[in-house]
Amino acid sequence: MTRHPAPDDLAQRIRAGDRRALAKGITLVESGRTDDRAAAIALLSALGTDRQALRIGLSGTPGVGKSTFIESFGLMLTGQGKRVAVLAVDPSSARSGGSILGDKTRMDYLARDPLAFIRPSPSQTQLGGVARRTREAVALCEAAGFDIVLIETVGVGQSETMVAQMADLFILLLAPAGGDELQGVKRGIMEMADLILVNKADGDLKSQAMRTCADYAGALRLLRKRPQDPEGFPKAMTVSALEQHGLAAAWDDMQHLADWRRAQGLWDRLRKDQAGFWFTEDVRQGLLQLQLDDPATRARIKAAQDAVAAGTMSPTAAAAQVLDPLRKG
Repeated sequence: MTRHPAPDDLAQRIRAGDRRALAKGITLVESGRTDDRAAAIALLSALGTDRQALRIGLSGTPGVGKSTFIESFGLMLTGQGKRVAVLAVDPSSARSGGSILGDKTRMDYLARDPLAFIRPSPSQTQLGGVARRTREAVALCEAAGFDIVLIETVGVGQSETMVAQMADLFILLLAPAGGDELQGVKRGIMEMADLILVNKADGDLKSQAMRTCADYAGALRLLRKRPQDPEGFPKAMTVSALEQHGLAAAWDDMQHLADWRRAQGLWDRLRKDQAGFWFTEDVRQGLLQLQLDDPATRARIKAAQDAVAAGTMSPTAAAAQVLDPLRKG
């Protein structure tokens, strides 16, 4: 008795827009079971790659209003007749491994929209702000016929750049009065952003949001120009998710940037580069798992861990002791 429908049947239902089938498919590709992994690969092969959505990655520190922005932005898009999928990655506890997965609760109105699909996923042990199989979940949403896939990251700060390797556009949300103007010239997440949106530009924070936006606009001019940007990009703008201010202008800029990259041939090149990146990443992770599954390697790791815990060996020396036999083949 199988735990999941046959891959071909599930693929057919997903391509027909069956939301329950899509949810089952994402559960399958996120599973860590060996038998499920084989079924997930078969499912992805059966789905094909003929359908493409606009993939938008959204990052920002906790409390910046990512969920509020996504709900307001998503409702604006569905109001235009577009089908929107939201893949929201929740942080997992380092102690228990659990996640709250409360994004559908925070996006109550969008969750009830028939043109929207929201799927929260735990980050588990994956670094970089996204879950291990978020890229494959994006492929399933595309196959299901969604026009736009929004990928909301965990929200961990400067290192949260992995989402840029699976998105066509990378949007960075910032709050007014962040308290550190130097953030604007730091490398990492800043130089990955295509559009910086200073949220909460309303009420008492509106004037501060304008100043923050001006600071970041100035900082962007100091960064080296990227070949994938037309004149004027990347840019900083103010928005208010609460009052729906600036959302239409931000969407216009996103479409302009996407259209320009398609016309320049940069869109296909970016997707090919991303596919190569994830091929290398899957091979790396697979090789690591093969070694961890090897009894002899596990025994060396256990002995080295005991030596480190006892203080008889440094972590660096212990790691070398484990890896040296692998290097010698």
